[in-house]
Amino acid sequence: MYKLLLRPLFFSFDPEKIHHFTFFLVKVTSKIPGFKSLFRSLYVIEDPRLERELFGLKFKNPVGLAAGFDKNAVLYNELANFGFGFIEIGTVTPKGQAGNPKKRLFRLKDDKGIINRMGFNNEGLKAAIEQLKTNKGKLIIGGNIGKNTTTKPEDYTKDYLECFNALHPYVDYFVLNVSCPNVGSHAKLNDKDYLEELIGAVQKANNKFETQKPILLKIAPDLNNNQLDEIVELVSDTNLDGVIASNTSTDRTGLKASKEQLESIGNGGLSGQPIKEKSTKVIQYLSEKSNKAFPIIGVGGIHSAEDALEKLEAGADLVQIYTGFIYEGPSLIKSINKAILSN
Repeated sequence: MYKLLLRPLFFSFDPEKIHHFTFFLVKVTSKIPGFKSLFRSLYVIEDPRLERELFGLKFKNPVGLAAGFDKNAVLYNELANFGFGFIEIGTVTPKGQAGNPKKRLFRLKDDKGIINRMGFNNEGLKAAIEQLKTNKGKLIIGGNIGKNTTTKPEDYTKDYLECFNALHPYVDYFVLNVSCPNVGSHAKLNDKDYLEELIGAVQKANNKFETQKPILLKIAPDLNNNQLDEIVELVSDTNLDGVIASNTSTDRTGLKASKEQLESIGNGGLSGQPIKEKSTKVIQYLSEKSNKAFPIIGVGGIHSAEDALEKLEAGADLVQIYTGFIYEGPSLIKSINKAILSN
């Protein structure tokens, strides 16, 4: 039904406007008596064989929703009824910010991709916490955190720490988002020395809490082998809990979209099927190079059960979807979980 009826309708409107409309739609329908049960009966598979234990957490199944979809933690309770094993909220920054000027979200229909330059638009830390207070405990929630656009380089760590300390009681794991191509000073956030400083500061803050939360690093798919070697070294040196591979790409190689279309869109991070192979190669390299020394969450171009299995076979322990969820609909989650059970 989604691909036949809803997607053609949704895709005839502006991507960002339809994103907000679908949030409204899911919120409203979830309040109608019987609809939660209907969604769960359609999409949720509960089977002990799907459970995964990683960094001290038990995931109901290995299929999660990537950050960027539910930025402000307003829909995670309702999205839990679509069969996800975990949901990552954010990217959350200390202060609310509008992000980059619109238009900033673009579909590449022929490529089954999306280009975005949202720029960490979100309502800020306090708004996210208010929403997380309504957590019904249906599934694991990850907190993806970043810095404000106007923050000076010397205060980047302060921003991450503010988010980390405030969100600590409300999320199950953290992701340091240092690889989004749509924020300023991207270079510093990818500098190994700075990353060591940032991770060390966040781990120090973590140790002050009675219960420590897992900390992961989200990396770009465009890193070369030398840079990936540095990531492996960094995880080992800092005892980081894991890596999410990968974020969006700035590479436009091999797209079906015309040069004119890409020029009219401009800069931004590419997600969806065009980055599938790239992110899988990153996962495989990290897994083999480290001898599976740390958990990897695989994300990037998962539009089918086969795509997800590919990521898991490459070395991912869990997977996340985002663009695939938009193109394929909620049945994708169920088909991945069914394929894992029958594989």
